[in-house]
Amino acid sequence: MYKTKNMLQLCFAMAALMLPAMTAEKHKPGAESGEISGTPVLWREPTDITSRNLLYGPGGAEHQPHGTFTFVQEDTAGSNPKFVVRDADGKKWKLKLGSEAKPETVASRLVWAAGYFASEDYFLPEVQVQNLPAHLRRGQKWIEPNGTMHDVRLKRYRGGEKKVGSWEWRNNPFIGTREFNGLRVLQALINNWDLKDVNNAIYREKDQELVYMISDLGASFGTTGFERSHEKAKGNLASYTKSKFILKAKDGSVDFDDPHRPANIELANPHEFVSRLNMEWIGKHVPVADAQWIGHLLAKLSPSQIRDAFRSAGYSPEDVEGFAEILESRIAELNNLQKPGAPDFFRKLIIY
Repeated sequence: MYKTKNMLQLCFAMAALMLPAMTAEKHKPGAESGEISGTPVLWREPTDITSRNLLYGPGGAEHQPHGTFTFVQEDTAGSNPKFVVRDADGKKWKLKLGSEAKPETVASRLVWAAGYFASEDYFLPEVQVQNLPAHLRRGQKWIEPNGTMHDVRLKRYRGGEKKVGSWEWRNNPFIGTREFNGLRVLQALINNWDLKDVNNAIYREKDQELVYMISDLGASFGTTGFERSHEKAKGNLASYTKSKFILKAKDGSVDFDDPHRPANIELANPHEFVSRLNMEWIGKHVPVADAQWIGHLLAKLSPSQIRDAFRSAGYSPEDVEGFAEILESRIAELNNLQKPGAPDFFRKLIIY
């Protein structure tokens, strides 16, 4: 009786927390409210997928940063230390330190290879930043007295683009499309569990297109859900190896383990618990045909391309091989999913 009472109290408390969050979500301004005009675009067919250079990613070798950097300002958003800097050519970059630097670099290349939009990210094992202030809000422990920083991700500010808003997973122009469902599968493939709406951005390009993209991919290649240890949750081969991918495929749809249901211990922070509970649906009930579609597309990547994506982030040869093998096995799982109505005997013969 006592346990039942406690459970009912917990349910009422959770409902009270979820209702305001869901109401706010419905009234949050976005592109669909008419405040942002333009043509929304989520995906472009990557006709050159077999030749895309995943070592340098969407920016190519010609846009990679070099030289000494100069501090512009500190960015206090998110959970990792970030700074705006300029390189020797005057180009502006967003520099990120911490556990997300490596996995985000890899994720940006794979998302771009599949035809989705991604930032021009580069990983550098060491940079030097001049004119740093004496006191920073975050990241001081990773910075040497002369401004040297190790293992950094640099995101290039591109000319001609302007961030005009963010988009919501539950409310966007692409709901129900093959391309939107493919993006959901892609997040499960790389174990990107931090799928908050704030991590999604809308950019206006010169031709008035509204580019929809996931602007923060750092919580990838680790666990399928939030962990207090960032080193375990992001860019961790052991965690990625142990994690589940496909939970079940039945009646024409497939469920993935990412994003994973939050652990009960997260009830210590109810708002965080509820926000993550509301993300769980993103990896559930994806049409098998759409999962096969993105799997078939990614299967066009060569073993060398996949390994280049991990090499670009400075992983050791052993980690490059380990991550690549898991990713390849997951792509194969997508392609071996059974199409609705097909007998089990033909499961491995199906090519969508």
